[in-house]
Amino acid sequence: MNNPSHSDTFYTPQFAFLCISSLLLFGSFNMILPELPAYLTLLGGADYKGLIIGLFTVSAGFSRPYSGKIADKVGRMPILFFGMGLCGACCLLYPLVSSVFGFFILRLLHGFCVSAPTANSAMLADLVPAHRRGEALGVLGLISNVGTAFSPVIGSEIAKAYSMEALFYTASVVGFCSFVMLFGLKETLQNRQKLTWQDLNLQKEEVFETTVFSPALVMFLMVFAFGAVLSIMPDMSEHLGINNKGYTMMFYTIASLSVRILSGKASDKHGRIAVLRVALALQMLALLLMSFATDAWLLFFSCTIYGFSMGLGSPTLLAWTVDLSNETNRGRALATVFLSMEAGIGIGAVMAGWIYGNQTSHFVYVFWTSTAIALAGFAYLALLYKNTGKIFSN
Repeated sequence: MNNPSHSDTFYTPQFAFLCISSLLLFGSFNMILPELPAYLTLLGGADYKGLIIGLFTVSAGFSRPYSGKIADKVGRMPILFFGMGLCGACCLLYPLVSSVFGFFILRLLHGFCVSAPTANSAMLADLVPAHRRGEALGVLGLISNVGTAFSPVIGSEIAKAYSMEALFYTASVVGFCSFVMLFGLKETLQNRQKLTWQDLNLQKEEVFETTVFSPALVMFLMVFAFGAVLSIMPDMSEHLGINNKGYTMMFYTIASLSVRILSGKASDKHGRIAVLRVALALQMLALLLMSFATDAWLLFFSCTIYGFSMGLGSPTLLAWTVDLSNETNRGRALATVFLSMEAGIGIGAVMAGWIYGNQTSHFVYVFWTSTAIALAGFAYLALLYKNTGKIFSN
């Protein structure tokens, strides 16, 4: 099979199927997010809202090294089929759980579905010429986040008009549709090998790819706030009288979408570190504005700025990761950065739940803590620039 990256274009049917499948996957598991805190409260778990995101990211993070290793050895497609099929199945099971313990066991299981984006990104890197990676990752992120933007709003409307069960079943159908779209893809990994039991015994270097330490660290510090915001935003929306809890996510994601392609091109031209410094500066501004939000529109405005920051940062970090890796360890490198992402989101979510403690007066402390973490990321990039004298990744 010819290496598809030899072509200068990446707008192919394969790329289209990859993007649509990713859109449906992100739509499926984000559709239920705004209503999960209320659903957990009905089950008697109001004091454990931070674990909704936290436990999901535990299993997601656990799966990253394995998914990266398997994607590099066996192929991208097995990981995609596993992750997207599991997403549909888990959403189907939520209406069957009737206890807090059962709910969290299912959240743990559901987290394994995000092994799919590791293979997604690796396959994209196989398909795209090196000088257009940032742009291509921006396009994939844009299309994927269309699902993230509108599915929470749609999910909340379904829950209000019908029931939580109807919401879960709808999310399940969307998840299985992402699985079906995979049949339009072809494997891109060269020299595939068979999986053995020994492959499941991870070595230290297979868990963390040291060549991508910098993007992994910046990813952790950048998404810490995202976990915190995800954890408390449904309750904050309700506190401010926002009827549909998905609106804040919609404003955030539309803003993120609007800059993703431009951010990819900007990082290809001006360098990864330069774009990431702008992204973190915007993130700090957004978090400070959130801490002062006393009405819906200020919250929507701050979520918009926050969306700009993540739209600039996410594809740039992935492009930086691919820059620092090679074909033999690309899946592992991406898995390392995604593992850092899961750790940041999970710890941020648990921290937010602990600080918030169902006290609306504590929202401000969550945002201030998150701002301090983002400032640490900005300081690290400034130090990195000072030491290298460059704004580019190499």
